[in-house]
Amino acid sequence: MTTSPPLRAIIFDFNGVLLWDNALQEQAWRLFSQRLRGEPLSELEMAEHLHGRNNRYTLQYLSAAPLSDADVVELSEQKEKIYRDLCLALGDAYRLSPGAVELLDYLADANIPRTIATASIKSNVDFYVRRLELARWFDPEAIVYDDGTLRGKPQPDFYLAAAARLGLPPRQCVVVEDSLPGMRAATAAGIGRTYALLGDGGHAHLGEMPPGVVIIRDLGEMPREIFGEGA
Repeated sequence: MTTSPPLRAIIFDFNGVLLWDNALQEQAWRLFSQRLRGEPLSELEMAEHLHGRNNRYTLQYLSAAPLSDADVVELSEQKEKIYRDLCLALGDAYRLSPGAVELLDYLADANIPRTIATASIKSNVDFYVRRLELARWFDPEAIVYDDGTLRGKPQPDFYLAAAARLGLPPRQCVVVEDSLPGMRAATAAGIGRTYALLGDGGHAHLGEMPPGVVIIRDLGEMPREIFGEGA
């Protein structure tokens, strides 16, 4: 009888997991879509072409025309400027998701390796690190973000890169995700265990989740005792 290797590290998706900003992201994309094509994204379009996707994918969809790398960079910055302005308008209400600080403090105290794998671009990651003081828990240099070289979720690239930066095989890592493409990416990467966080998003897709995904409502429900276990 074979046993699974112990779980030793954790990789967080960011938007919708450590930061409950789905409403802000949707608002920013609606505003940007209105400017770009004269109409906002519909609810169905957001479910299929926004959540869990990287900017290149969504921008390509909205543009309905080939985009160069320079086009993607320029349009991404336009959209993310809208998003960051919405975040700043929240003032002190702009904070990490329920249970996040307590979980991250535990992980830091227990010296459990951890990082973030996000489809956000570099300017947004820098914004998050600065405004949410992420360097308190994460090495900013180890955060995996959309630098244009990784295929978007549901491809496994983001989680393979994150596990490599932690120096561990994917099967010894835990992933926390909130989108179906992200869960599928974790499965494709061979991640040892995936948690689906209900958070503030829509979850009509829960019945489509890959086998073995564990559902939690927020990071306060994330079990601490799993590290060192078999998967």
